[in-house]
Amino acid sequence: MKKWRILAESGIGNHELEVKGLVKILLENRGIKSKKEIEEFLNPKLENVTVDSVGINKSQLQKAIKRIKKAIVSKEKIVIFGDYDVDGICGTAILWETLNKLGADVMPYIPHRIEEGYGLSIKGIQNLLSVKVPPLQRGNLDKPRLIVTVDNGIVANNAVEFANSNEIDVIITDHHTFSKTKPNALAIVHTTKLCGASAAYMLAQEILNPKSQIPNKSLNTKSKIQNTHLELAALATVADLVPLQGANRTLLKFGLEKLKRTERVGLLELFKEAVLNKDSIGVYEIGHIIAPRLNAMGRLEYAMDSLRLLCTNNKKKAEDLARLLGNTNRERQELTLQTILHAKDGLRVNGSTHKKLIFISHETYEQGIIGLVAGKIVDEYYRPSVVVSIGEKLSKGSARSVSGFNIIEFIRESSSYLIDAGGHPMAAGFTVETTKLLELKKDLEDRAESIIDEEVLIRSLKIDLELPLSFVSQDLYDRIQAFSPFGMGNPEPVFLSKELEVDEMNRVGYDKKHLKLRLRSKNIAFDCIGFGLGEKAKEIKIGDKIDIVYTIDKNEWNGEKKLQLKIKDFRQSKD
Repeated sequence: MKKWRILAESGIGNHELEVKGLVKILLENRGIKSKKEIEEFLNPKLENVTVDSVGINKSQLQKAIKRIKKAIVSKEKIVIFGDYDVDGICGTAILWETLNKLGADVMPYIPHRIEEGYGLSIKGIQNLLSVKVPPLQRGNLDKPRLIVTVDNGIVANNAVEFANSNEIDVIITDHHTFSKTKPNALAIVHTTKLCGASAAYMLAQEILNPKSQIPNKSLNTKSKIQNTHLELAALATVADLVPLQGANRTLLKFGLEKLKRTERVGLLELFKEAVLNKDSIGVYEIGHIIAPRLNAMGRLEYAMDSLRLLCTNNKKKAEDLARLLGNTNRERQELTLQTILHAKDGLRVNGSTHKKLIFISHETYEQGIIGLVAGKIVDEYYRPSVVVSIGEKLSKGSARSVSGFNIIEFIRESSSYLIDAGGHPMAAGFTVETTKLLELKKDLEDRAESIIDEEVLIRSLKIDLELPLSFVSQDLYDRIQAFSPFGMGNPEPVFLSKELEVDEMNRVGYDKKHLKLRLRSKNIAFDCIGFGLGEKAKEIKIGDKIDIVYTIDKNEWNGEKKLQLKIKDFRQSKD
C-alpha cells in the first residue's frame, strides 16, 4: 500500500485555472520560487554552469591546472585513474581525450573490480609501476609522475600516501562524500553537486580555457572537445542517478542534444546493437538500455573495453566491442535474476523481511552485481538493504537505501568493523574482513531497529496537485515538457484526478502484467495505461468510479500521436 502525498496545499478543484497558474504550482513544488530561479529552470544556459555554481574550490582547481601544465610541458607521464562504472568510464574518456589532444603523454587506467577493488589503491599504483599493466594501457613505460583520479580518490588516504612515497603527485577529481580525514593529495577538485564525469568535464573546460596558458595545438580544440564531451557528461549524469537540478539538469539538457547528433562511432554502434533510434534517445534510453551495457563489462569482465568503445575511431573495432558489451549485458541480466531469486528465497526462509534493515550475504554472489540485487530488494520490500559477496578473507558489500535515510553515514558508524566504506546517501559500498561479517551484520541490524522511524519505511507516492480531467490538454502537456529532462530530483509532474468512471478495461502485455483502461469524466475520456498494475485489475470492474494518480504522456500508434495517461496507482473512489 502506497501513501499518497499531495505536495500542493490546495488543489485547483473544479474551477478554471490558467495553465500559467498550474505551472507556478509545479515550480513551487520543486522549490523554485524567485524570478531568477524560474528563469534559470525554464531557460537553462550552459554558460551559467561555472566552477562557482557547482562549489569547486578555485584555489585547488588552479593548483591542479598548474601541475597538469607542468606535466604536459615536461612530457611527464600522466595517468587518468578512473572507475569501472559509466560515470568513471565517461569521466576518464573526457580527461584522457582532453590531455591527449593537447599533446600530453597520458594513459587511461581502469582498475579491475575483483583484482584491485574500487578506486585508487596501493595495488593499482603498484600495477602502474610494474609490467602488470595490460599492453594496450601501458603506453610509454616511463614511471608515471602524475595521477589524476576520476570519480574516486576522496577516501583513498593510504593510496595517496603510497603514491607520494613513490614521488607520484595525485590530483583527485571526485563527487563522493568526504571521510573524516582528507587525502594528502596535491589538489582536490571536488563537488557533491555533480556526477564524477561532470566534475572531470569542469576540470577539462578549465584546462582548455586560454587563461590556463596550457599550450594548445589548435585554436579550435576547445569547441571540438566540448561538443563531444558534453554527451559523455549526459550519459554519466543519468547513469549515476544524481539529482537533475541546477547544473546537472543543464548539462543533461544540452548533453542530450549533443548525444542525438553524436559522431562517436562507438556510441553509434552501441545504439545499433541495442536497436535504438539515435533521435529518440532520452533519460529512459540511457538509464535502461545504454548504461547497463556500458556497466556490464565492469561488473563481470574488465571495464577497459567500455572505455575503448567510447574512444575508438575504428568502425570495425566499435562493432566488435558493441557486440561484446551487448552479450555481456545479457549474461549480467541472467546472473542478476538468479541472484535476486536466491536472495529472496533466503530472506523468506529466515524471516528477515520484517526487519528495518535487510542484510543478506552468500559466497556465490558476484561482486559486480550485488548493488543491483540490493536495489531490487529495496524495490520489493522498501527497506534499506545490504547485500554482501563473501570472500575467503575479505567480503565486499553494497547497500541501497530509501528516501530519508542516509546509508553511507549509517554504515560509517560501524567503521570499527570495516576496512573501508564510501558512497552517497542513497548508495554505498564497503569492504569487511570475513571473520567480522557476522558482527557487522548484528551491529547494522541492531542500530537500524533503534534509529529508523517506521514512517520512513512507508512507500510514499508524491503528487503535485489534484486536477480535474477536463484540464488535461495538449497545451498542458507542452508546458510540462519545459520541465524536462525528468529524473532523480526532477520528477515528471504527477496529478490526481478523482471519480473517473471505468468505461473499458483490459490486461495486456507479457503475462498480462499491465492494465489498459479507458476512463471518463462526464463528456471527457482518455485512454490510460498502468505498467505493472495488471494484478490490480481484480480490484475494479467496468462502471466503477476510481481515483487515479498519473502522468500525462503522448502515445504514438500507426503514425498518430495522442495524449494518454500513465497510471502510477489507483483506488476506488469514496462515496
